[in-house]
Amino acid sequence: MLTLSQFKEMVAAAGVDIRAEEKTFSELDAASGGDGDHGTAIVTAFNAMRKADGADFKGYLKALTDALQNEACGSTSTLYGAWLQGMSDAAPEGAAELDAAALAKVFAGGLEEIGFTTKARVGDKTLMDALIPATEALVAAQAEGVAAMFQKGASGAAKGSEATCAMRAKFGRAKNLGERSIGPRDAGSASMACIFNAFAKTVK
Repeated sequence: MLTLSQFKEMVAAAGVDIRAEEKTFSELDAASGGDGDHGTAIVTAFNAMRKADGADFKGYLKALTDALQNEACGSTSTLYGAWLQGMSDAAPEGAAELDAAALAKVFAGGLEEIGFTTKARVGDKTLMDALIPATEALVAAQAEGVAAMFQKGASGAAKGSEATCAMRAKFGRAKNLGERSIGPRDAGSASMACIFNAFAKTVK
């Protein structure tokens, strides 16, 4: 089982690791032809989410979404807001703990919702290159228990993010570079991998 208090610790730990890597994420963004502000954007998002709270998973995830909408802006907050809203929608009413099957449904719901917001998929050099394999690995590992789900999710996110080095960007300003966008790791995928790694460390 994953308790709500554990999940709140996971989100807090992810925020700590994201803030520590802010400069790296912005440098990756600039190297790929982006605005060079992804580090600032993702840190702003996590700072906003620090103020969220809730008595159950559905309420807490909704509060995280609302915090992003009210206090942060830009594509990063829009995408993460969709991800968290999808999780909230998939969370059972009143649940303060989730078993492996419910947890899989929550993360699958998040992926489905963000998929409506962005047309990006694996191979497009975006955060989806980390989120899709992470979610698929997490869901596939539910028979192994919650800790294994996040370990497998973190591994999937890391491998997916690393694979973006060989990709040409197809979204955002980076797509204007064409072949020159090949080489650097995608910043959005790197921050998503950082989040899943923090989740796995905290659960373990």
